[in-house]
Amino acid sequence: MTKQERNLRIAEIEQELRTLPKGRVFYKKIKGKEQPYLQWSEAGKAMTQYVKVGERENVFQQLESRSRLSEELETLKRMPEEQVSSVDEMSFKTNVVVGTALDNQIQCVKQYQKRDCYDKLQRFINAETFGKVCILYGLRRTGKTTLLFQLLADLSAKERARAVYIKAGVADRFADINADLKKLRSMGYKYAFLDEITLMEDFIDCASILSDIYAMQGMKIILSGTDSLAFWMAAGNELYDRAYLIHTTYIPFREYSRLLGIDDLDEYIRYGGTLMPGETDFDDPDVMDETSAFRDDETTRRYIDTAVCRNIQHSLAYFRDGNHFRHLRDLYEANELTSAINRIIESMNHQFLIRILITKFRSHDLGSAAQILQKQTNPETQTDILERIDKNAITRKLMDMLVIQNQEDQKIGITKTHVAEIKEYLKALDLVVDCPSETTIPDAEPNEYVLFTQPGMRFCQAQALVHVLMKDPMFQSFDEWEKKLATDKILEDVRGRMMEDIVLLERVKSLPREKRAFKLILSRREFDMAIYDMQEHAIEEYEIKHSKERVSEQRQVLLDKDTDREVSAKYGRITRKCVLYRGEPGMEDGVEYLNVEAYLKAL
Repeated sequence: MTKQERNLRIAEIEQELRTLPKGRVFYKKIKGKEQPYLQWSEAGKAMTQYVKVGERENVFQQLESRSRLSEELETLKRMPEEQVSSVDEMSFKTNVVVGTALDNQIQCVKQYQKRDCYDKLQRFINAETFGKVCILYGLRRTGKTTLLFQLLADLSAKERARAVYIKAGVADRFADINADLKKLRSMGYKYAFLDEITLMEDFIDCASILSDIYAMQGMKIILSGTDSLAFWMAAGNELYDRAYLIHTTYIPFREYSRLLGIDDLDEYIRYGGTLMPGETDFDDPDVMDETSAFRDDETTRRYIDTAVCRNIQHSLAYFRDGNHFRHLRDLYEANELTSAINRIIESMNHQFLIRILITKFRSHDLGSAAQILQKQTNPETQTDILERIDKNAITRKLMDMLVIQNQEDQKIGITKTHVAEIKEYLKALDLVVDCPSETTIPDAEPNEYVLFTQPGMRFCQAQALVHVLMKDPMFQSFDEWEKKLATDKILEDVRGRMMEDIVLLERVKSLPREKRAFKLILSRREFDMAIYDMQEHAIEEYEIKHSKERVSEQRQVLLDKDTDREVSAKYGRITRKCVLYRGEPGMEDGVEYLNVEAYLKAL
């Protein structure tokens, strides 16, 4: 076994151990029966967790695997040097993978389809450019490492023989990467794929070495990492004008459908944003425990809730020794930055205003659904159940689950400056996009409104609300039919508003330059989406409904003559009136009905 092979196996074992539960099983006698509990130590504190009946076989197998792998790891680390081939040119300071080991490692990607952005990677690797590095970045589980392996797999055998893959770790330093790249360059390696490089504390401050030395000398450098904000900072400082950026965070519905074979928009609303399913077991203490946020691939909800905050805080702490916290330092030092970010994310979805942060937190979804249920004209679907519950108690439970604090709970007051800086970082992470809106009202003040690029994050919060409602003692005392009607309506309301966001965001990103899409605010009502053709001076009007049925209320705003005159006076001819919904295509009263999923997949 060579040192390279031993180091690779050690890295594989350490990676696998991170996915397995820690500790040992012990038994407690509960009501006369022996029940298994998992016990482990964390930061010097003893932790225990009950092992559920349906999970016991899997947990016991995982603990057995951990024991076996730990023994193998210990053996490899204690292996005498004489048993390890000492090939000087293959001794590196970091986890360098080349040759046969690299060929074996990239085999796993053959079953996967490629992301839409893959063509950009290929253009970079084939271009005759010097002095630039490629940065592939985005939140976790958006396919970055898979894209790197796919690109490596598509290299010719001759090119791949000159390629190297390095996966950085938190213990690595840029000096180690620099030393390894210097050796690799002298050995004739041309393609360097550096994964998880943002884990290194000194990456941002030293990144220019990659472009100014290695890229200038002909090496193709591709960087990837989870801390998107660190790349954003590096691109604006050390790598200014020397970085080719490729984003992976945003996964539109058509791409999500192609990659996963899922054509249901509701599935995209529930899980969209990552390429793995979501986690909704809100009673599991591990899900609520930040220290186990990335324990396995199934904890998507937990991953989304924590990845953004950690991304921001990790990057800010490492950039110029933490001197870029700016006005957020006081929140960071008071351990309130996570709370502030979560609070802003929850309120940004439809109304990003400072008053939401400085007034008592109230779930927008709860209030909206209560109003809709009371306004139902059908007696079978009308109820005031959401007015009879203890809103304060339920809201407090919801806030605890979402780690959101009220103003009176904060040591540091959240100011407009805090909000502006957090919003700047959320945009840099590609998590939010300013929603384009226009109005026919003269001198109207623009409303601030943002679109989420990861719908699963928003929908997870709505699911948390329903979970709290269903466990509330007062709510439990109500009729089963009323409870189901209320909870279904909350989620239906959220899905409808999220569907509007998804359609508008994807249309904005897909239009040619001579057209623009936006929400259109009129004097008495608004359109969910309008598309204006600047060359033709013509406009298309859209209503977006989360429904499979056609009803006259969906067409009212589209058929209003006063509205037509108001729109035409500013935007010219009205060339299309359309309802996007989840049913079959057709026409009603001259209004076109289109299936929303087919519409999005055709963009």
